[in-house]
Amino acid sequence: MIFLYKLIEQYILNHIDEQPPLLKELERYTNLNVLRPRMLSGHLQGSVLTMLCKMINPSSILEIGTFTGYSTICLAEGMKQGGHIHTIEINDELEDVIVNFFEKAGLISNITLHIGNTIDIIPKIDQLFDLIFIDGDKREYPKYLELILPKLKTNGYILADNTLWDNKVIKPNMPDDNYTKGIMDFNKIVKNDNELEKIILPFRDGLTIIRKK
Repeated sequence: MIFLYKLIEQYILNHIDEQPPLLKELERYTNLNVLRPRMLSGHLQGSVLTMLCKMINPSSILEIGTFTGYSTICLAEGMKQGGHIHTIEINDELEDVIVNFFEKAGLISNITLHIGNTIDIIPKIDQLFDLIFIDGDKREYPKYLELILPKLKTNGYILADNTLWDNKVIKPNMPDDNYTKGIMDFNKIVKNDNELEKIILPFRDGLTIIRKK
């Protein structure tokens, strides 16, 4: 099954637009120099983020979980001209790498990078957002949702990554760890909130698209 998925993924990559050189450089740098490079969005997911962003056409974006900045650049490529992104990363050791690639992309003036704990930072950002992308600590997804909903505009969108969590959400005797519990609790809260329109796409590790009514 995994082998079949890899073949399908490669077929898709062979039939979509090429990865931009800067993103290819960033992906290579991350794989060679950063711990847990698997956390990087990569070309396929990055292309999906850019396309969704172009469809939503946001001027204000909040991102939870910058990592090395790949997804941030993809979101920026799709947002409205003159738009702005606030992105939050807890690992201060990545700050120089992130800023370097934002500068190379010519996006440094369109992005505000916050280094620190998302739960502490979000209340300090005094603005509303058209789009919020969640890809941070899975244990904190329910808390993230609580904090961001007041900051999301009506008809605004949330994109939440990893909401199938390596298919652990459907395995017996789950949750058996705090990461899986965070994801499963988040999915349940979203399901039961009638003010949210939602769909989970079985894409990579699960991508939930939420619209605030």
